[in-house]
Amino acid sequence: MAAHRARRWSFGGLVLLTTAALACAILFNTSGPATNRANAAAAQTWSEDFNGASGSAPDSSKWTLETGGGGNGNHELQYYTHSTDNAALDGNGNLVITAREKTDPGLQCWYGTCRYTSARLNTARTFTQKYGHFESRIKVPRGQGVWPAFWMLGDDLGSAGWPSSGEIDIMENVGNEPGTVHGTIHGPGYSGSGGIGAAYTLPNGRSFADDFHVFAVDWSPTAITWSVDGQAYETRTPADVGGKKWVYDHPFFIVLNFAVGGDWPGSPDANTSFPQTMTVDYVHVTTSDSGATSGTTRTGAIKGIGDMCVDVAGASTADGTPVQLHNCTGNDAQKWTLGSDGTVRALGKCLDVKAASHDDGAVVQLYTCNGTTAQQWSYTAAHDLTNTGTDKCLDAKGNSSADGTPLQIWTCTGATNQKWTIS
Repeated sequence: MAAHRARRWSFGGLVLLTTAALACAILFNTSGPATNRANAAAAQTWSEDFNGASGSAPDSSKWTLETGGGGNGNHELQYYTHSTDNAALDGNGNLVITAREKTDPGLQCWYGTCRYTSARLNTARTFTQKYGHFESRIKVPRGQGVWPAFWMLGDDLGSAGWPSSGEIDIMENVGNEPGTVHGTIHGPGYSGSGGIGAAYTLPNGRSFADDFHVFAVDWSPTAITWSVDGQAYETRTPADVGGKKWVYDHPFFIVLNFAVGGDWPGSPDANTSFPQTMTVDYVHVTTSDSGATSGTTRTGAIKGIGDMCVDVAGASTADGTPVQLHNCTGNDAQKWTLGSDGTVRALGKCLDVKAASHDDGAVVQLYTCNGTTAQQWSYTAAHDLTNTGTDKCLDAKGNSSADGTPLQIWTCTGATNQKWTIS
């Protein structure tokens, strides 16, 4: 697990936190009838979609680029630069972090002349948040010695120090485990080799470097749940830290970085080619209007009328794919995660009301998660699955339980075709 590292903060990052005021997260209030059904309606509080010209630098109003080659307590081999050679937009809506070999013989690292350069970005000066859904879509690099990560650190790092400030590793991958990522927490008494976490491995021998994947955590006052492509695989609560302090009760900031070498992944070998790239499509953050998430994350089949399953037609991940009833098969197109951020997810995308319509009969589809109210749902004690943006219920069209019955939203009536169970 990620616990092989000793610490992850850098000297530059520590100075940054002691000299700069941190921005506060903006919480959005909601009103209207939907709030009577939803425990707390989530809203997008921060987003970065990396739109910009090819070769341009990351937005400095959102990101700080750290610099240095001190090894970050892990004997990492890279020097982090602020150059667009190492962190730049690609013109197609992505941030590309590039690790390069021997690009500047004048750079000095902890071991001598630096052998690699790369980049590490944080939001410590511009954005912090306590609780919510933190998500990024990333394509990782490949090869022995690569170490990409999407993670968070407590905003009191400068005063409390690490690990007392807390660390939440949303995704880490090391090159000698191409099909596995790790989610971990580090805090006082459970840091470094004692970090608490779990691994998620892709099925059928697939590699994370082959395609983009969505990595996320749902963080509430009582739990942190990790997911990959909408599939929850780990939950940690205060009971897991063995009586030690649960330090996930204050704002954290976001970090994206691509390390090379270090105590955990080991050094690159003759088979590792450079340059290597970590490509980030977006980073999105949502929260509830109360500043806390609206419950715990649940994953399973959603069954409705006739004991039929909510299903993504054709198991397609294309935006706009219809959502329907189907005989239950247990495949990924029928595995839904009800997140504590109010989303309902399958195949890495969100259950969505088409065109954000409020009309009875509006089509329900699969769509890229975007934080809008068209993708916010509340599962009630009465077994209604309610779209909080419209205060209308998920409904099987025509009261039918036939294979292929399309799903829609409709004024809540309490009828059988609007009742759902999570299994």
